[in-house]
Amino acid sequence: MDRETGRPGTGLRTGPRTPPAGVARTPRPRLAQGVPGAPTPPAARRPRRRGPRLSAAVGVGLLLAGGGVVAVDRLGQDRAAPAPLTPAGRALAAAGAGRPAALADLAALIGERRERVRRAPADRASWAVLGAALAERAARSGAPGAYTEAERALQRALAQGGTPDVRALTGLAVLAAARQDWAGAVRWGEAARDRAPGRVGAYRVLLEAYRGTGDAEGADRALERLRKVRPGPVAEVAAAWVHRERGWREDAEATVYDAAARAATPAERAAALSRAGDLAWERGEAETALARYEGALRAEPEHDGAAAGRARALAGLGRSEEALTAWARARAAAPRPGYAVESGELLLALGRSAEAADHFALARHQAAALARDGVRQEPVLGRLEADHGDPAEAVRLLTEEHRRHPGPAASGALGWALHKAGRSAEALPRLRAAVKDGPNTARPAYHLGMVHLALGERGAARRQLTRALRLAPEFSPLHAERARRELAALGEPAWGPPPA
Repeated sequence: MDRETGRPGTGLRTGPRTPPAGVARTPRPRLAQGVPGAPTPPAARRPRRRGPRLSAAVGVGLLLAGGGVVAVDRLGQDRAAPAPLTPAGRALAAAGAGRPAALADLAALIGERRERVRRAPADRASWAVLGAALAERAARSGAPGAYTEAERALQRALAQGGTPDVRALTGLAVLAAARQDWAGAVRWGEAARDRAPGRVGAYRVLLEAYRGTGDAEGADRALERLRKVRPGPVAEVAAAWVHRERGWREDAEATVYDAAARAATPAERAAALSRAGDLAWERGEAETALARYEGALRAEPEHDGAAAGRARALAGLGRSEEALTAWARARAAAPRPGYAVESGELLLALGRSAEAADHFALARHQAAALARDGVRQEPVLGRLEADHGDPAEAVRLLTEEHRRHPGPAASGALGWALHKAGRSAEALPRLRAAVKDGPNTARPAYHLGMVHLALGERGAARRQLTRALRLAPEFSPLHAERARRELAALGEPAWGPPPA
């Protein structure tokens, strides 16, 4: 007999029964009361009352008792509601769902796991969680020293023996990608995928790693699998960037805006809005880009990509002093050398050459610190040397980068360095390939136009410089003005037959 109802024992729970997801609830037949011929329900034995409770007619409700939330089931028994997640718990839940964690939650998780491994140095799972959290923070903060600490924790997790922890494998893939070691990211990411094909983290990093190695088919497979394993905003933000790199701008915009609308957490929303800002900026829509970046920063104030994008948009709108303040915010959030280069170029455009030189020196210092931590810096140093230093050194750096990671971005960067080193004829095919195969953005078109100009190809130069300024009239505070000056000097194309 059931002690609560007095009915024959059926194994029924005392709480409300919830059907499985996707299965419609079937109403329980109710016994008619006072209807001729209807069966009479058996008398229920009244249980001993231990205190006041709600009647069954009230259903499931919530009582605020002593400041805590208590659930009350249909039979009036109190059930404690699940406690709210701690910040560390939120970070773990985000990782399990394949979402970015809030940086404050990530810091709480790191602190908690450091304490655990201090008390239990053989706790392999805690080492894996700690290392993975450190790797994500290193990738998002760019802080020197963070990468080495993450690697030590992850290797400690693997050194404990037994079957490799998939979190440690994924963390090593994330760490390799953050260091721009794309081959290493592929190796560790594939190991994590093979170990646990249903986990989302491996596909996120493999998508980035395959793109880094120039494996477009691998990137497509990783994206398809990511969308199947974890459909939602994270997969759609990744898809938007793939669309963007292939020149499918409308698809990219629609996808990323949908991701922002469906974001479940502030960090997820910030990631989507920051990408939306990038796309608007590349279209030359500085006002729209600024609004998107500011929305991202409201969702996650520490988002360095949104802070950097906001600085670019403010500079494009002519709000230079605000832009310099925004660049300082971006550099404080993540000491990335590229941010110091861009803020230095803004200062140079404003005629503040001495301050610009300080920013370029800061970029070199930050790049050296990151290089000691295993983070490759050839792309940003190559750009810095090509435009503001030693172009021959830029050629050396970017030749090595192109050898390791061939693709439109590396080809374009090397082509520009060759042009700045006085080798414009060698630069031309590389820049043509960058414009043809890369995303439809202003800077590669500007670079190609300047090479055509150096080779005396005035018509081709006019076409590419015009294209760059149509795509994004303020793509650079320094180079956009140069493009306008060169176009003015070229003048309008001559009409009619060529002179005899």
